[in-house]
This record gives sequence, structure tokens and C-alpha cells, in this order.
Amino acid sequence: MDGRFTCIAVDLPCYRDLPGLAAGLDEIRVRHGIEKWHVVGHDGGCALAVHYADWFPERVGCLALMTPSIFPDLKPFFLFEILRKPVLGELMAPLVNLVFWKYVMPVATGRDAALTYAINDFQRGFKGFQGAWRLMSLLRWGQPAEVLSSIPTILPGLRAPTLILHGSGDPAVPEIFAHRAAKLIPDAEVAFLDSGHYFPLCEPELVSARLLRFFEDQEIVDNASVRTRVSVF
Repeated sequence: MDGRFTCIAVDLPCYRDLPGLAAGLDEIRVRHGIEKWHVVGHDGGCALAVHYADWFPERVGCLALMTPSIFPDLKPFFLFEILRKPVLGELMAPLVNLVFWKYVMPVATGRDAALTYAINDFQRGFKGFQGAWRLMSLLRWGQPAEVLSSIPTILPGLRAPTLILHGSGDPAVPEIFAHRAAKLIPDAEVAFLDSGHYFPLCEPELVSARLLRFFEDQEIVDNASVRTRVSVF
């Protein structure tokens, strides 16, 4: 990001054990010798980001939640809901897999030819008959009402400055989720982008600039706070 930050992208296996994933994320921090870092999550990654900020508050500088799919009343995308149903999911997996990659993803990314490489990367592990079953298995991560049940009680205790970004045209995650998160997190601001669900892919420069500005603003506040404390003592 503009040569100022090193980005570490984590490939998340699933939702199932959020506290365990948070502990694994901190192992990555330790392995890289990082004392404190900014944590950014998108979609399902927001749930992990929230748990990490709750478990390791002293290690989080800023928190950014992009498309916060973090509330227990989350409704899975209707195609995914088909795959989550026993028997029906097994029968429909090949068709759903085909429809999702051939039609849904191109529409969700605005049919941007420049993003074809990203779609192909996403799809690589889900090609063929076995790939359809792998997608089905991945999407059977549990019930949102159970897996995400603790998050509304965690949010008011978060202390990291938080930026919430949401696509105003997102068909998968309701806009109200962003507003709810902003109301519950004490030090949070929310911004809406004229984009859909995959705005980090569709609008990378805009998202990067918004994150950089947020991080830099917090550095100014932190530095001013440090100077004030030094002058007092």
C-alpha cells in the first residue's frame, strides 16, 4: 500500500473455529516479528477480525471491516443455501458450481475483463465434479445464528479505531449490517462505496486510498496523544 505497509493476506479455511483462527492469526504476527498491526477483513473475514481484535486488543492498531457479514441473522446467498441442504446439496452441487462461476461471479465483479484472472484463481480449486463437492463442503460451515451469535456482544468492547466500508449495491449483505456495526463499536466510522460485494477487487485503488487515509489519520491522533502525555508528565 503506497510502499508504506506490508500486506499479509491470509487464506481462511472456514468459519468453524473463530477463536482458534484468531490464535493462528496471532502466530503469523509473531512469526513475522510484528509488534502491532492493522487488521483488515472482508465479508467472512470480518468475523475473524472482530474476534482477533477482542482477544488481542494490544496487538491491533486499526481495524477495518469491509462488508461486515458478522451478525447472526445473516442469510447465506440463495445458491449457497441450496448447497447447505443435505441430499439436495449433493444433487445440485455440479449445477450450482457451474452457475456460480459462469454467471454469478462475472456479474458480481461488473463483468470487468481485468478481473478474469482473479475469478480464475478463485475457481481453480473448485473445477470439475470433485470441485463442486469441495465448494459444497466449504459452504457447510455451520449456522450463522450459532457461529456468529457472540459477535453483537463483542462489538461494544472493541477499542481499536474502526473503519467500516460497504458497497451500496451489495446484493448479498444488507446495508443495515454496516450501520449496526458502526453503532455498536465505540470508535467507528462507516463509509459506503458505489460498488457491489467485491469492491476490494473492483475498486482496489479507491479502497487502498481510503484505508491509507484512515491509518494515517489515526497515526496523527496517536502521535498527538503521546505528545500530550509526555508534556503532562
